[in-house]
Amino acid sequence: MHSSVVDQLRLSDFDYGLPEALIAQEPCPIRAQSRLMVMDRATGAIEHRLFSGITDYLIPGDLLVLNNTKVFPCRLLAKKAGGGKAEIFLLSERGPNLWEALVKGGLGNGKKLVVEPGIDAEITDEGRDSVRTIRFHGIDNIRTMLPEIGKTPLPPYIKREAAETDCERYQTVYASQEGAVAAPTAGLHFTDELLQTLSAKGIQLTQVTLHVGPGTFQPVKAEHIRDHRMRPERYVLSVQAASDVNRARAEGKRVIAVGTTSVRTIETTASDDGVVSPGEGSSELFIYPGYGYKVVNGIITNFHLPKSTLLMLVSAFAGRERILDAYRCAVAEQYRFYSYGDPMFIA
Repeated sequence: MHSSVVDQLRLSDFDYGLPEALIAQEPCPIRAQSRLMVMDRATGAIEHRLFSGITDYLIPGDLLVLNNTKVFPCRLLAKKAGGGKAEIFLLSERGPNLWEALVKGGLGNGKKLVVEPGIDAEITDEGRDSVRTIRFHGIDNIRTMLPEIGKTPLPPYIKREAAETDCERYQTVYASQEGAVAAPTAGLHFTDELLQTLSAKGIQLTQVTLHVGPGTFQPVKAEHIRDHRMRPERYVLSVQAASDVNRARAEGKRVIAVGTTSVRTIETTASDDGVVSPGEGSSELFIYPGYGYKVVNGIITNFHLPKSTLLMLVSAFAGRERILDAYRCAVAEQYRFYSYGDPMFIA
């Protein structure tokens, strides 16, 4: 896309109509039985399958890149000193009992919240983007209590409280590296059995880590999308994963990212000639139309919010009009949208 056209892209260019009834409130009863839209990005042709049918669209030698981040129970219900309700949404640990967090309740520096009897949280600093620094008192390490008192951080468009079943279902079957505040939802459709079937067919699997942060829900406020800035998210690309990706490319095989987080991890670490380097750091990569993909040949991803950076990312991969046409088709066919919704495979 010509740079002058990119400069003209506005937030409204990434809008679409979505009936609220299509926003999934519960996961599909069986992971691999979600519906699957398959789109050929070269022609725009669309097919409708179940996710278990992904096996028909992957060929021996394809490399699937999975994000193994694990969601931790980061929502803490609390009370203000005066008795009113508040909520602490933990983001990242900066030291023993010292966390960056979002706080609901309009509280600023120096204020204290009661988390549990005898356990307080003190706001010690106010950072940018409404992030607070929180220090916990009355406990050796609040992390050890999170499985007991923390809640699964379901996205704001799921209009219910987290249930016990969400502890398992809002987590991929291969999640192992704790640190995300939201699931890499494209991976929720895989089962251990499906992954074994793919491996037996000759599909290669590798894992990267990108800890999904609150930026995944951060609304784009800039009218010109080029002015938007992503919040940093921590990633790790192991020596093994980098080797897997580079070998697949050298052999002319497809690199297929499972989820936008896997896309951003790979593309963040890629040189201009498409060679990825192992390491860890923070990604602030914002992918929108005009971006030239260096590595990724296919994306498995859920349907994303209007005007979101995630919708822009897939638009950069397959073309804005083509993606919006596919979304209109998904609405007409009554696919389920967002985190607990159905996926699409774009190749």
